[in-house]
Amino acid sequence: MSEPLWQAAPFPLIFAAPSGAGKTTVARMLRERRRDVLFSVSATTRPPRSYEKDGRDYHFVAEPEFRRMIEVGELAEWAEVHGHLYGTPLRNFQHAAERGAHLLLDIDVAGARQIRQRVRDAVAVFILPPSGWALAERLNGRASEAQAVRLRRMTNALAEMKAAAEFDYVIVNDDLQAALRSVEAILAAEAHRPARVPRLSEGVARLCAEIEDYLRRHAPSSLHPSSGEAKE
Repeated sequence: MSEPLWQAAPFPLIFAAPSGAGKTTVARMLRERRRDVLFSVSATTRPPRSYEKDGRDYHFVAEPEFRRMIEVGELAEWAEVHGHLYGTPLRNFQHAAERGAHLLLDIDVAGARQIRQRVRDAVAVFILPPSGWALAERLNGRASEAQAVRLRRMTNALAEMKAAAEFDYVIVNDDLQAALRSVEAILAAEAHRPARVPRLSEGVARLCAEIEDYLRRHAPSSLHPSSGEAKE
């Protein structure tokens, strides 16, 4: 069975934000709510946190393995963040395409820039905290991290937030449900762009043929498209 004429092609959806802005939580809620969203599991050299599972939250790999992936071209993007290596496997894009799903990428600003250069149809969303104090409170709530690490994340956040204007959309994460609704509105709006409907021309041609057929059957001959310009 062929795809519906008006069905838009899925596209990668990038989430970027300073640490503590809540992008990972919004991403988790989105993929739990929608079957047409597939989470892009990144590879990283950092150790897993107590609640993280290999293959679900990240692919946790040793640094030599990560370096090998870089050398053989298995990564769509990669960067060193907070002393650890992170990257997006190219196979994630193929997997999402095969499932007809939007690939959801939860990555940093540098990674988002690399993806946007290579994947032109990607949609980039930057998530901001409601205030600098709120960001500090969220980071201080991470008991698993040392104070020095939290301060380094705050310092990096200063540079990352200045990149917000580079993105297609900006969402302030003051309320998780409101942020989620905003993301879903973005998905809906982007799906209606003509460039994302691969069979648009075919669909419009079918509509025109149906209208012309109706006119041939019911309209006076003076209004037939074949008789020249219709009279007003």
